[in-house]
Amino acid sequence: MQFVTTRQASQLTGLSTEKLREWTSRRALIPADVKPKRQGSPAKYTWQTILLLRIAVTLRNRFHLELQAHRELFVNLRRGLKGTSFIALWGKSLAIHGDGAWSLVGEMETGVPEGDAILIRLACHLDALSVVFSLFNNTMMPGQLDLFPARRVAGQSEGENSRGHGAAASSGAGAKRRRSA
Repeated sequence: MQFVTTRQASQLTGLSTEKLREWTSRRALIPADVKPKRQGSPAKYTWQTILLLRIAVTLRNRFHLELQAHRELFVNLRRGLKGTSFIALWGKSLAIHGDGAWSLVGEMETGVPEGDAILIRLACHLDALSVVFSLFNNTMMPGQLDLFPARRVAGQSEGENSRGHGAAASSGAGAKRRRSA
Protein backbone atom coordinates (compact mmCIF):
# COMPACT_ATOMS: atom_id res chain seq x y z
CA MET A 1 0.00 0.00 0.00
CA GLN A 2 1.36 3.41 -0.94
CA PHE A 3 1.21 6.40 1.41
CA VAL A 4 1.92 10.11 1.20
CA THR A 5 3.12 12.27 4.08
CA THR A 6 1.43 15.26 5.68
CA ARG A 7 3.33 17.67 3.43
CA GLN A 8 2.20 15.87 0.26
CA ALA A 9 -1.34 15.53 1.61
CA SER A 10 -1.42 19.26 2.25
CA GLN A 11 -0.36 19.95 -1.34
CA LEU A 12 -2.88 17.47 -2.79
CA THR A 13 -5.83 18.77 -0.77
CA GLY A 14 -5.06 22.48 -0.74
CA LEU A 15 -5.31 22.47 3.06
CA SER A 16 -2.67 24.10 5.23
CA THR A 17 -0.78 21.66 7.42
CA GLU A 18 -2.51 23.16 10.48
CA LYS A 19 -5.98 22.67 8.96
CA LEU A 20 -5.05 19.15 7.81
CA ARG A 21 -3.96 18.24 11.35
CA GLU A 22 -7.17 19.75 12.73
CA TRP A 23 -9.35 17.69 10.37
CA THR A 24 -7.39 14.45 10.80
CA SER A 25 -6.32 14.57 14.45
CA ARG A 26 -8.00 17.11 16.69
CA ARG A 27 -11.50 16.90 15.20
CA ALA A 28 -10.92 13.38 13.78
CA LEU A 29 -13.20 14.26 10.87
CA ILE A 30 -11.21 12.08 8.45
CA PRO A 31 -8.41 10.34 10.38
CA ALA A 32 -5.01 9.66 8.85
CA ASP A 33 -4.32 6.06 7.84
CA VAL A 34 -1.12 5.96 9.89
CA LYS A 35 -0.96 8.32 12.85
CA PRO A 36 2.34 10.10 13.58
CA LYS A 37 4.64 7.99 15.76
CA ARG A 38 5.72 11.01 17.81
CA GLN A 39 5.43 14.76 17.78
CA GLY A 40 7.03 16.19 14.66
CA SER A 41 6.78 13.00 12.61
CA PRO A 42 4.37 13.00 9.65
CA ALA A 43 1.09 11.15 9.44
CA LYS A 44 0.57 8.96 6.37
CA TYR A 45 -2.37 8.88 3.97
CA THR A 46 -3.62 6.51 1.26
CA TRP A 47 -5.23 7.67 -1.98
CA GLN A 48 -8.68 6.90 -0.52
CA THR A 49 -8.12 9.25 2.43
CA ILE A 50 -6.74 11.99 0.18
CA LEU A 51 -9.81 11.61 -2.05
CA LEU A 52 -12.06 11.96 1.01
CA LEU A 53 -10.19 15.07 2.11
CA ARG A 54 -10.52 16.59 -1.37
CA ILE A 55 -14.26 15.85 -1.32
CA ALA A 56 -14.52 17.47 2.12
CA VAL A 57 -12.70 20.57 0.84
CA THR A 58 -15.15 20.74 -2.09
CA LEU A 59 -18.14 20.42 0.23
CA ARG A 60 -16.81 23.16 2.50
CA ASN A 61 -15.61 25.60 -0.18
CA ARG A 62 -18.22 25.22 -2.92
CA PHE A 63 -21.31 24.22 -0.98
CA HIS A 64 -20.49 25.87 2.37
CA LEU A 65 -21.38 22.77 4.38
CA GLU A 66 -20.46 22.37 8.03
CA LEU A 67 -18.31 19.25 7.85
CA GLN A 68 -18.61 18.14 11.46
CA ALA A 69 -22.36 17.64 10.92
CA HIS A 70 -21.51 15.15 8.13
CA ARG A 71 -18.92 13.14 10.04
CA GLU A 72 -20.93 9.92 9.65
CA LEU A 73 -20.97 10.46 5.87
CA PHE A 74 -17.16 10.48 5.83
CA VAL A 75 -17.02 7.29 7.90
CA ASN A 76 -19.38 5.58 5.43
CA LEU A 77 -17.51 6.94 2.41
CA ARG A 78 -14.20 5.71 3.81
CA ARG A 79 -15.64 2.24 4.35
CA GLY A 80 -17.07 2.18 0.81
CA LEU A 81 -13.89 3.45 -0.86
CA LYS A 82 -11.76 0.80 0.86
CA GLY A 83 -13.59 -1.82 -1.21
CA THR A 84 -13.54 0.12 -4.49
CA SER A 85 -10.69 0.06 -6.97
CA PHE A 86 -9.21 3.28 -8.28
CA ILE A 87 -10.01 2.29 -11.86
CA ALA A 88 -13.68 1.64 -11.03
CA LEU A 89 -14.10 5.29 -9.97
CA TRP A 90 -13.23 6.73 -13.40
CA GLY A 91 -16.26 8.16 -15.15
CA LYS A 92 -18.18 8.36 -11.88
CA SER A 93 -19.64 11.12 -9.78
CA LEU A 94 -20.28 10.96 -6.08
CA ALA A 95 -23.93 11.62 -5.21
CA ILE A 96 -24.41 12.77 -1.62
CA HIS A 97 -28.06 12.42 -0.69
CA GLY A 98 -29.96 14.54 1.81
CA ASP A 99 -30.19 11.74 4.36
CA GLY A 100 -26.40 11.30 4.58
CA ALA A 101 -26.37 8.34 2.21
CA TRP A 102 -24.14 8.34 -0.86
CA SER A 103 -23.84 6.53 -4.16
CA LEU A 104 -21.60 6.45 -7.19
CA VAL A 105 -23.27 7.52 -10.41
CA GLY A 106 -21.79 6.82 -13.83
CA GLU A 107 -21.50 9.85 -16.09
CA MET A 108 -22.94 7.85 -18.98
CA GLU A 109 -25.93 6.64 -16.97
CA THR A 110 -29.19 8.25 -17.96
CA GLY A 111 -30.82 7.87 -14.57
CA VAL A 112 -30.44 10.63 -12.02
CA PRO A 113 -30.38 9.71 -8.33
CA GLU A 114 -33.78 9.85 -6.70
CA GLY A 115 -34.43 12.80 -4.43
CA ASP A 116 -32.11 15.68 -3.70
CA ALA A 117 -28.37 15.11 -3.99
CA ILE A 118 -25.10 16.96 -4.37
CA LEU A 119 -23.07 15.58 -7.29
CA ILE A 120 -19.30 15.77 -7.18
CA ARG A 121 -17.47 14.70 -10.31
CA LEU A 122 -14.48 12.60 -9.36
CA ALA A 123 -12.40 12.97 -12.54
CA CYS A 124 -10.36 16.02 -11.49
CA HIS A 125 -9.68 14.48 -8.07
CA LEU A 126 -8.63 11.14 -9.56
CA ASP A 127 -6.45 12.92 -12.10
CA ALA A 128 -4.49 14.65 -9.33
CA LEU A 129 -4.13 11.43 -7.35
CA SER A 130 -3.03 9.34 -10.34
CA VAL A 131 0.13 11.41 -10.74
CA VAL A 132 1.29 11.30 -7.13
CA PHE A 133 0.28 7.71 -6.37
CA SER A 134 1.33 6.38 -9.82
CA LEU A 135 -2.15 5.01 -10.42
CA PHE A 136 -4.11 4.42 -13.62
CA ASN A 137 -4.96 7.63 -15.45
CA ASN A 138 -8.09 7.70 -17.61
CA THR A 139 -6.26 9.61 -20.33
CA MET A 140 -4.21 6.48 -21.03
CA MET A 141 -5.11 4.57 -24.14
CA PRO A 142 -7.98 2.13 -23.68
CA GLY A 143 -7.26 -1.56 -23.59
CA GLN A 144 -5.01 -3.65 -21.43
CA LEU A 145 -3.16 -1.85 -18.65
CA ASP A 146 0.63 -2.01 -18.53
CA LEU A 147 1.92 -4.30 -15.83
CA PHE A 148 4.99 -2.11 -15.46
CA PRO A 149 4.20 1.42 -16.69
CA ALA A 150 7.03 3.17 -18.53
CA ARG A 151 8.57 6.13 -16.73
CA ARG A 152 11.05 8.62 -18.03
CA VAL A 153 14.30 8.85 -16.07
CA ALA A 154 15.40 12.38 -15.12
CA GLY A 155 17.74 13.76 -17.76
CA GLN A 156 16.62 11.26 -20.40
CA SER A 157 15.55 12.69 -23.75
CA GLU A 158 12.40 11.74 -25.67
CA GLY A 159 14.22 9.42 -28.11
CA GLU A 160 15.96 7.37 -25.44
CA ASN A 161 14.55 4.17 -24.06
CA SER A 162 14.77 3.02 -20.44
CA ARG A 163 18.30 1.60 -20.86
CA GLY A 164 19.69 4.94 -22.03
CA HIS A 165 20.14 3.92 -25.69
CA GLY A 166 18.86 6.19 -28.44
CA ALA A 167 16.64 5.03 -31.26
CA ALA A 168 19.70 4.03 -33.34
CA ALA A 169 21.09 1.94 -30.49
CA SER A 170 18.00 -0.21 -30.41
CA SER A 171 18.53 -1.23 -34.03
CA GLY A 172 21.78 -2.33 -35.69
CA ALA A 173 24.14 -0.12 -33.65
CA GLY A 174 23.04 -1.82 -30.41
CA ALA A 175 23.68 -5.24 -31.93
CA LYS A 176 27.26 -4.25 -32.90
CA ARG A 177 27.90 -2.99 -29.38
CA ARG A 178 26.68 -6.25 -27.85
CA ARG A 179 28.85 -8.39 -30.17
CA SER A 180 32.04 -6.47 -29.39
CA ALA A 181 31.52 -6.73 -25.64
